[in-house]
Amino acid sequence: MANRSYAAAAHRALEDENASELATALLKAAIYYSGHWQNNKEAAQLVADVNARPAAFRQRLVDEFGRTLASLAGESGARVNALGLAAAVGRDLPWGEALQAARCEKLDEIGRMSEAGYLGWVPELVLAEIAEGRTVAPAVVAALRRSALGAYGYKPVLAVAARLREPVLNVGEAWAERAMADGERWHALLAHAVTATSAKPSGKWEKTGRALITEAAEGIGEDGVRERLLGWFRLVGAPRTLALREERYGPNPNEVYDAYNANALRGLAWLLSFLPPHPDAARVLGALVETSLRKVSGLGPRNPKVANACVTALSRIDSEAALAELARLATRVTFKGTLKVLDSALEARAAALGLGREEIEELAVPAYGLTGVGRAEHALGETTALVEVRGSKALLSWRSATGKAVKSVPAAVRRDHPEELKELKAAVKDIDKMLGAQAERLDRQFLARRTWPYGKWRERYADHPLVATLARRLLWVVDGTPVGFADGELRTLDGTPVTGGAEVSLWHPIDREPAEVAAWRDRLERHGVTQPFKQAHREVYPLTDAEVRTGTYSNRFAAHYLRQHQFHSLAAARGWRNKLRLAVDDSAPPAVRELPQWGLRAEYWIEGDGGDGEYEDITDSGSFLRLRTDQVRFYPIDAPQNMAHACGGDYTMWLLGGEAPVDPVPLVDVPALVLSEVLRDVDLFVGVASVGNDPTWQDGGPEGRFHDYWNAYGFGELSQTAETRRLLLERLVPRLAIADRCRIEGRFLHVRGDLRAYRIHLGSGNVLMDPDDRYLCIVPAGRSASGPETGYLPFEGDRTLALILSKAMMLAADTGITDPTITRQILRERA
Repeated sequence: MANRSYAAAAHRALEDENASELATALLKAAIYYSGHWQNNKEAAQLVADVNARPAAFRQRLVDEFGRTLASLAGESGARVNALGLAAAVGRDLPWGEALQAARCEKLDEIGRMSEAGYLGWVPELVLAEIAEGRTVAPAVVAALRRSALGAYGYKPVLAVAARLREPVLNVGEAWAERAMADGERWHALLAHAVTATSAKPSGKWEKTGRALITEAAEGIGEDGVRERLLGWFRLVGAPRTLALREERYGPNPNEVYDAYNANALRGLAWLLSFLPPHPDAARVLGALVETSLRKVSGLGPRNPKVANACVTALSRIDSEAALAELARLATRVTFKGTLKVLDSALEARAAALGLGREEIEELAVPAYGLTGVGRAEHALGETTALVEVRGSKALLSWRSATGKAVKSVPAAVRRDHPEELKELKAAVKDIDKMLGAQAERLDRQFLARRTWPYGKWRERYADHPLVATLARRLLWVVDGTPVGFADGELRTLDGTPVTGGAEVSLWHPIDREPAEVAAWRDRLERHGVTQPFKQAHREVYPLTDAEVRTGTYSNRFAAHYLRQHQFHSLAAARGWRNKLRLAVDDSAPPAVRELPQWGLRAEYWIEGDGGDGEYEDITDSGSFLRLRTDQVRFYPIDAPQNMAHACGGDYTMWLLGGEAPVDPVPLVDVPALVLSEVLRDVDLFVGVASVGNDPTWQDGGPEGRFHDYWNAYGFGELSQTAETRRLLLERLVPRLAIADRCRIEGRFLHVRGDLRAYRIHLGSGNVLMDPDDRYLCIVPAGRSASGPETGYLPFEGDRTLALILSKAMMLAADTGITDPTITRQILRERA
C-alpha cells in the first residue's frame, strides 16, 4: 500500500506541476523501490509519466533534485536516489553544477567497483551519459560488463552493458591493455575471443577464428601472430593497472581475473591451438593453467574456466611439447574440474595411440635436448653450452674454445645466437618443472601396483635422458632381486651387475627384511646418493596392537588440530578428495583417497573446529581455520559415502535407494603396503599442518586454547616420521663439523653453544634452552632446503629435517647469531 500512496502523491504533484512536492514524493518512492526504476513495472510507469511532461517542467524537477542533493550529507542514501532520479527524468536536459559533479563522482565510483550489482542508479547514470553523447569511461564499461556476467544478472544492467561495444576488452589488466595498445588490427580477433563462452570451440567459432588468424597474419605470418598472443599471455596474473574497491566479504577483486576478459583468454587459448605447433605455445599454455588455478582467499582457484580452456588447447596441439605439458600438469593439478579435463585429454591421446594411460604419461616425457643421462653439450660458435641435471635442478654453464669454464653468458653468444640462447634457457626451466612432476609421479607408483617389462623400463626410466636422473637414484626390484645404480651400472646390494631381466617394480621397505633396508640405506649414504623422495628411508606403518584391538579403525592420528587450508592443499597433492568445512548447516564426507587397484577407499575423519564459536576461528568466507582429526578407516571402494555435519558430529553412512550399509574393512585385511602408505599420508598431513608446528604459538594460540596441545605436540612422543628422522640423524650428526657439540637423546637433538645449551625436538623442530626448559622461538625466514649449511641429506623433501640441522648449526655457533629477536631471548633468559 505504501508504494501506491507514494505513487498517488507523485501523480497529484504531477497534475499540479508542483516540482518541489513531486521531487519529495519521488524520493520517498525511491526508498520503497530501492531505486530500481527500470526493473519495476509500477516504478517504470511513474517515471514514464514524468518524462511525458514538457522539458521545462522536468528541468524544474531536475533542479529540485540538485538542491536536495546539495542539502544532504555525503553518506546519505538519498543523495544516490536524487542522482538516479535526475538521470531517469532528465537525460536530455542540462544539469546544474552540483548534480554534474555528483554524477562524475559516482561514475568514478562505479569504475572502481568489481560489479555494480543491483544498484538501480548505476544504469540510470550510464544511460544519461549515453543520451548526452558522452563516451562512457572504460572503467565504467568494465564494471557493467562484469556485472552482466554475474550469476544473477540485473536486467537494466544487462541492457546497458549490451550497448557498450568499446573498448574491445576491459581495462585494468596489464595483458588486456597491452593487447588493445598493440593496434586495431587485433581488435577483430579480440572481439571474437570474447565470445568464447562455451566449454569447447564450436565448428562455426573455429572457422571464424581461423579466418581472423589468416587476416591478422598478413605481413607478419603465423609466427608473428603466435608471438603476439604469447606476449599477452605472459602478462596474465600481473598486478592490476586499475585497483578495484575491496568488499567486506568475498575475494579480493584485485586478485581474480576480470570475468569479461577471462572469456577472451579462453578464446585466445583456442586460437593459439589453431596455429602450427611450437614449444613456446605449450610452455605458456601450461604456465597459464597453473596461474589460473592459483588459490585466492574466499574464492578458491582463480579461474578454472581459463585453465580448462588452456588444457583443451594443449590437447588439440599435436606436438611432443604439448603432450609433455599435459602429462606434467596431470601430476601437479589438484583442482578436480581441471584434473578431469586433463584426464580426458590424456585418455583420448592414449586411446588414439593404442596405449594405456600410464604408458602415455611415460612416453610424454621429452628429452629436452639432453643427449646423455642428465647432460647435453651445444656448440654455439666457439663457445660450448653445457646443460646438466644435478639433483632436482638443471644448470646451464659455459666453456670457452679451450675448455675453460666461463661464469656468464659470453657476449658472442648473446650477439650471434640469441634464439639458441633463448631456447636453452627455456629448456632449463622446462627440465626443472618436469623433474618435480616426474618425482611426484614416481612417488605415487607404490600404490599403483605398477610393474614394467625390463626392456621398456630401461628405455623409459633407467636410460631416459631426463627420467634416468631420478630413476638411477632409486631402488628397484628386477625379477625379485633388489637393485640400485652404482658406478653407472645396475647392481645388486653386493655389487653384482644386473644386465637383464623380465619384470621390474619399485622397491618398498614394507616387505623387506630390516637388515636389507639398513644395508641399502648405508650404501646410499656412503655413496652420497640423494634420492628424489624418501624410499630407502621411507617410514613404514605396520599394524599396532591397539589397531588390532579397535579392529576397523586407527586412532593413531586422532585428536590433532590442523590448519584447514594447508591440510586441504596437502590432501589434494597426495591424491585425496576433501571438502572444505564451512560454518554452515551442511554435511560433508571425510577426506577420501580412492585406491581402485586395491578395491579400497581410505577415509580420514575430520570436523571443523570453531572453538566457542568465536569469529576469529572462521574466515570471512565462512570456512573454519582449523580442523579436529579423528579416525582412519577403510571401506570397499563402492561402499556408500559416510557423511557428518560440517561443524562436527558422528559420521553416518548416507544410504540412497534402499542401499544396505557396508561395514568398514578390518585393518588386518588391509594389505600392509596400502595401510602403510595411507597412514604415511596422514602422518604427513599432521606433521605439516598441525598448529603445534607454529613456533609463535607458545602462548597457546587464540585465547590460549591450544596451549596443552601445542606443548604435547611440540615436545611430545615422536611420530613414525620423526622416529625415522631420529635414526637418520644418529648417522648424519657424527659427520657434521659440529659433531663434538651435538648428541641425540630420546626425542631431542642436544646442541651445546657458547652461551647456552639447547634441545631441538626431532618431531616439530621446536627448541628448548637448558637448564630451565625455556622455549626459544625461531621463525624460519623462508622455505628450508638442504644446501651447504646443512650438508648431505639422503633424500629430498623433508623440510623439518633440514630445519633441524640448520638450527643446530646456528645454535652451535650462538655467539655469531645476529638476529636480535633470537639473541634477546638467549641473553635475557640466560641473565
